[in-house]
Amino acid sequence: MVLDIIWLVVGLLLILAGANALTDGASAVARRMGISELTVGLTVVAFGTSAPELVISVLAAANGNAALAIGNVVGSNIMNILVIIGVTAMVRPISVTRSVMSQEIPMVILSSVLLVVLGNSGWLDGTGVNEVSRVSGIFLLVFFLLFMRYTLASARQPELAPDSGNDVKKPGEEMPVWRSVLYVAGGLAALVWGGDRFVGGASGIASALGVSEAVIGLTIVAAGTSLPELATSVVAAVKGRSGLAVGNVIGSNIFNVLMVLGLSATVSPLPFGSIGNFDLMTLLLASLLFYIFGWFFGHRTITRAEGALLAAVYVAYVTVLLCRL
Repeated sequence: MVLDIIWLVVGLLLILAGANALTDGASAVARRMGISELTVGLTVVAFGTSAPELVISVLAAANGNAALAIGNVVGSNIMNILVIIGVTAMVRPISVTRSVMSQEIPMVILSSVLLVVLGNSGWLDGTGVNEVSRVSGIFLLVFFLLFMRYTLASARQPELAPDSGNDVKKPGEEMPVWRSVLYVAGGLAALVWGGDRFVGGASGIASALGVSEAVIGLTIVAAGTSLPELATSVVAAVKGRSGLAVGNVIGSNIFNVLMVLGLSATVSPLPFGSIGNFDLMTLLLASLLFYIFGWFFGHRTITRAEGALLAAVYVAYVTVLLCRL
């Protein structure tokens, strides 16, 4: 137990350091390549911060721990919106561009709907078994490739929010290419290893306390694997990089459902088990709140009050989970 607590602290420190380095490096890369920080957030940063989810879910699927694999994805996506967007907005209100509201966030909603459909596949096809089959996994991977093609095709058509904080630096002040690459690579490495250490410590503590595998996946593991996204988005918001902060969450959620779950199901079919509609509908609700708060209130700005409400919904969700133990 003591060793688990030590790894918990070490992992958290690595995650914070990695997030700071990754944000600086990714922003410098975006400026040099002439693409928007949103695109960098949707791709490089999102993939890097979702690496823990990918590794843990694929390994869990290969070892026959389907509840952990699916719970990790569902729980991470719930936390990404309710906690990461919520906490980030409380630190600094998040400005969201019109294109993000009309194109990217609907993709987050669609990915949540796909999970709801897959989670009720046994009822829909009459088999009574709710699972992500290998065929469904392959389709998810195809959708992921289509999303990536769209994102990369529009990479050089940035739309920046008025107060997104994308400053133009003088040539002499720009970060050298080698340092940008080093910051991105080093930041990702620290995030992945720190996330792994944190999850290992947290899972050890939870197992010692007798918490079920599904609940561990939905809460402890999901929180640990989402820490890279949380740290990166908060640091990006503090530095005025709202495009990077939003792109990180959107890209991570889409990546988790289409790539992580798709690849995991391709390795081995994933029954949902005790992960049911309460969890899936919470994710769908979170996605809809993300869209509603960004589009209908605050002139495409997620305010501190709205961020606090998102965080409160997550607290209520976890409270219900714990009460059901």
